[in-house]
Amino acid sequence: MTGHIDPNSPLIPAQEMVLPTLQGDGKRRWINPALSTGKYWKRRRLLAYGLIAFFVTLPHLRYAGKPLVLLDIVSREFTFFGHTFYPTDSGLLLLLMLTVFFSIMFLTAVGGRLWCGWGCPQTVYLEFLFRPIDRLFSGTIGKGGKPRGTLNAALRVGRFVVYLACCMFLAHTFLSYFVGTDRLAQWMRLSPWQHPSAFGVMAGATIGLMYNFMFFREQLCMVACPYGRFQSVMLDRKSLIVTYDIHRGEPRHKGKATGPSAGDCIDCGHCTAVCPTGIDIRNGLQMECIHCTQCIDACDAIMHRIDKPAGLIRYSSQDALEGKKHSWVRPRTLIYPLLVLVTSTLFLALLTTKFAFDARVLSSPGAPYAINSARMLQNNFRVRLRNRTDKTETYAIRMLGPASASVQWSDEAPTLKPNESKLVPIMITAPVGLTAANHGKIEAEVQITDQTGNERKISVMLLGPG
Repeated sequence: MTGHIDPNSPLIPAQEMVLPTLQGDGKRRWINPALSTGKYWKRRRLLAYGLIAFFVTLPHLRYAGKPLVLLDIVSREFTFFGHTFYPTDSGLLLLLMLTVFFSIMFLTAVGGRLWCGWGCPQTVYLEFLFRPIDRLFSGTIGKGGKPRGTLNAALRVGRFVVYLACCMFLAHTFLSYFVGTDRLAQWMRLSPWQHPSAFGVMAGATIGLMYNFMFFREQLCMVACPYGRFQSVMLDRKSLIVTYDIHRGEPRHKGKATGPSAGDCIDCGHCTAVCPTGIDIRNGLQMECIHCTQCIDACDAIMHRIDKPAGLIRYSSQDALEGKKHSWVRPRTLIYPLLVLVTSTLFLALLTTKFAFDARVLSSPGAPYAINSARMLQNNFRVRLRNRTDKTETYAIRMLGPASASVQWSDEAPTLKPNESKLVPIMITAPVGLTAANHGKIEAEVQITDQTGNERKISVMLLGPG
């Protein structure tokens, strides 16, 4: 990028109007960022290795005998910190998702795109796993990021094998979040033809990861991920961002300053050379910037070399750069935590009062009612029972009303294992005349109780002659 772009200019030069990964003729411009190993990079590396270890070990961790996190799509179950959620828990899941969403909004309002540059798996794996693999096999020219030259066949094959091994490992880790580590370990000992669907998911994930980390790379952040576009809504002028101090840096110059009006920026290009998305941070806040702080480390090193104070590129806010007072307290930073507090409190309150079992009445197929040989009205229903506890339970049923009706399990009393779901038939009998006075129907109430004493009351509509 040549020259500074005035943010108030009505026109942007043509070369600035395309993605950083595209050339003017539309061809791909491969980005090979240099590496600046400053203080922020060291902190990011420490965090990245911790996150990689966390991503890999999380499916293996257990709490209260259950996986810490398991999204079992086949069984339609979501396990989170010892609690298992089912489709009937849509309210709880909504509150959990809102809590996460409002937390991200608060983090963005306060710290900008910290998630993108410091915690996103795409950034973590690309910058701290796959780019180091590239440098290992390709090397770099001097201190730049460009590879030394075209790799020979042996090095290309070696790099491909290492990429494939890493992507297969990540694909298996990804799959374990959805099937569990025990089932995954069992499948790995069997032929792929015995579990073709799971093998297909693993193979598809491996191919997708290979394509992403070998080819698509930083374009995922700029083209596919919507988070960068959300920043225009979630950021304000007081949000913390990675920014260039235009008042201190301009006007730029080459080499030593030639006058008192010269800025501190010597237009060395290091901030652009290290950027993993290929932008020039001096052009202002841009959607492609993921706040990885590589430009800060590169610029601080140059400032130290030319005996200038660090911080020409730094964490700041747009208001702070303009000399306005910076405050962490503002409507966004108060409303978002309040929303997090409300949704998380509701979530925990509902979670602690969650029923020990679910009971839902369904109609039985066939005639709506029948009259038996004893001239009693008979209605058949099915009850969907789900045991939410960690122990086997047997359930009893009794009639609460009307008093002249009775209820019983059509078969023996159901016994459900932990987290088991079962469809159980029930039969309600009542005098034939009970519905005649109520236009052919009357509401009845049934109570189901487990061995611990937990109970659920359910209402059913009895049908009969009008």
